[in-house]
Amino acid sequence: MTELLLEADKQPQFSGHETFPLRQLWLRKAYDAVIETEAPAQRSVFAGEDAIVRFGVGKNMAMSIRFWATACGVIDETKEGYVPTELGHYLFAPDTGRDLYCERPATTWLMHWQVASTPEKTTTWWYLFNHVVQQVFDREHLVKSLAGFITEYKLRISLATLKRDVECCIRSYVPRLGGESPEEMSEPLLGELGLIQQNAKGTFEFRRGAKKSLPDGVFAYALLDYWSRMPHAGSVMDFDRVAHDYGSPGRVFKLDENAVADRLISLETQSKGHLQWVEQAGIRQVTRKGPALDDLHKYKLKMLEAAYA
Repeated sequence: MTELLLEADKQPQFSGHETFPLRQLWLRKAYDAVIETEAPAQRSVFAGEDAIVRFGVGKNMAMSIRFWATACGVIDETKEGYVPTELGHYLFAPDTGRDLYCERPATTWLMHWQVASTPEKTTTWWYLFNHVVQQVFDREHLVKSLAGFITEYKLRISLATLKRDVECCIRSYVPRLGGESPEEMSEPLLGELGLIQQNAKGTFEFRRGAKKSLPDGVFAYALLDYWSRMPHAGSVMDFDRVAHDYGSPGRVFKLDENAVADRLISLETQSKGHLQWVEQAGIRQVTRKGPALDDLHKYKLKMLEAAYA
């Protein structure tokens, strides 16, 4: 975890969501708010009285909408203000958006990938899905693990902040019953995935397996996204990395080895031969015969099309 954070020259983040898990329509609301103003959208779009009226929520929740839209890569924060991203246009553009209301399972899986595959902004989400290896865990275990990391690397994060972040992360996948407002009572977007279930006595359990609702197009997107972060990976990727490496599709989606292998085998047809599964002499690999590493960003969006066909 530390190596990835340092290599990316990014600081871990344990706040910004104002303790609100991501809700279904928030990403579209944030995208619309940014494109409806003169680019780049100013920070006041998500702050002040105008934001309260625009989003129909309290100030803290408006700030949470901003946080999640940037964490999920739907909008980008620049020095001048906020701008929509290519992924934001892909999903929510008025005439061409693939999922204007976040109703497709593909979008939910994609947003999980966005927040859990890298440590930027949503460090606890990344840590939970990549570094917690126990099948069953509880809040206290997760807090202690993260607190150890924070202490070791002299990060200035209070225990109270860390506990709130852990609680928000868990409630993103295992909703809390009740709430004071319709927004709070609505189902968190990531809760639809069933990646974590709550057991008796306050413990939680990962649900591993094939993930039937995960589209092949989203898996392909995630594989290429993971691949693009490794400039020294070349055109060949070992199976074990795809299945078990930190930030890999296998870890983030909680797939077992058979499920990862099945997905990789199907990629050859889906990619029209650009991605090929090779298994010989006990060595399992994926080879990339398509775009160079620098072109993977556009190609992964092309592969994503299969999830919205």
